[in-house]
Amino acid sequence: MTAVPAPTLPYAFTVTAWRDHDEAANELPGMRLDPQDIDGRGDDAARRLFEAGARRVVLPRPVDLTDETDAAWAVRALSFVGDLTSLAIAVDWQVRFAAGSDAWIPLSHLHPPKAVLGVPDPDGTLRRWRDGYYICKCIYRQGPGFVQVRDRRRGELRRFTIDEPEYRAAIELLADGAPAVDVPTAITDDFLQEELAARIGEFLWWMPYRVRRWSQAPRVI
Repeated sequence: MTAVPAPTLPYAFTVTAWRDHDEAANELPGMRLDPQDIDGRGDDAARRLFEAGARRVVLPRPVDLTDETDAAWAVRALSFVGDLTSLAIAVDWQVRFAAGSDAWIPLSHLHPPKAVLGVPDPDGTLRRWRDGYYICKCIYRQGPGFVQVRDRRRGELRRFTIDEPEYRAAIELLADGAPAVDVPTAITDDFLQEELAARIGEFLWWMPYRVRRWSQAPRVI
């Protein structure tokens, strides 16, 4: 793979945003921002929201991972939650899983949702998600000619350094999600095996979110 076309974003959507993490503070006059259209790359949109003063963002509807007909929205929404999480912006969202009490763990690096649906113990799952959450739990950093990943979602640090051009190109393609057919099978299999990508319907999504610099010393993260 020598060149990868820019991913086609499935559609735009609109979010509401407030100036503070605290919901009570956001009841004060002037704390709510105008509705924000998300119609480009998620990381660019998240940064624009941050620079506009947004510190809490609400997604327009739940992310339903059980409905393959809605997979484009699910991938787009999850990648955007990751982009917001990378900037420490709180996100009000809901997610529904198909089955399995541990299905939430691969997403546990994202800002905890308001509700977890479709699991045997939704309240307990949400509590475990919140209790175990911290920023930079599963991240990647773009270096000169390589991508470095640090992943603690399963409780221990896993580190990956990816320098193959075709793998780095795939990461760029999948950051906002892309059709699975656009990625070579061998790369897809490697990413899925290491839980670095998720298959949602006909789409693939690169799960770690990007940081521009480590928030702490790399040996701590």
